[in-house]
Amino acid sequence: MKGCPPRVRGTVGPQRPFQQRPLVQFIKGPKDFWAGVLFVALGIFAITVGNNYTLGTAARMGPGYFPRILGILLILLGAIIALQGVRVPGEAVPKWHWRPTLVVLGSVVIFGLIVDKIGMALGTVLLIVGSSAASHEFRPKEAIVAGILLSSLAVGVFVIALGVQLPIWPAFFSR
Repeated sequence: MKGCPPRVRGTVGPQRPFQQRPLVQFIKGPKDFWAGVLFVALGIFAITVGNNYTLGTAARMGPGYFPRILGILLILLGAIIALQGVRVPGEAVPKWHWRPTLVVLGSVVIFGLIVDKIGMALGTVLLIVGSSAASHEFRPKEAIVAGILLSSLAVGVFVIALGVQLPIWPAFFSR
């Protein structure tokens, strides 16, 4: 056709690019929406795992009672948060940072592997200091103080009050 400008790939009409449309237009607050979806998924997972255990009653709870109630609460909370993400404008999902995630998860795994050998008190201090190192605002003195305080709380709640069978100190300290 004479007189018509040539078509360029990805355009409609004479030199007009396609309008870019987001995949999901109805989400106004993506951070809230995806957090809500994550809560719902975790709630479904908890209910699925809890279905393998007996439920019991409110007066005599079985091992499946807590996961099921927790799952229901997570689903409800997730639905509320996701709906808020659909209705209220909010922040975009930030870029994912793998290093802090791996440092925190690694600290928890190391804690689980060494707590029987070095005790709850030292293990918790190492967990807190190790996890704190994931932040770019890491201050060793503050992390050690927080570790000591949280270690005292953990020993008081889990070992003393609840009677969890974990050593408080390494074996060579108690001789």
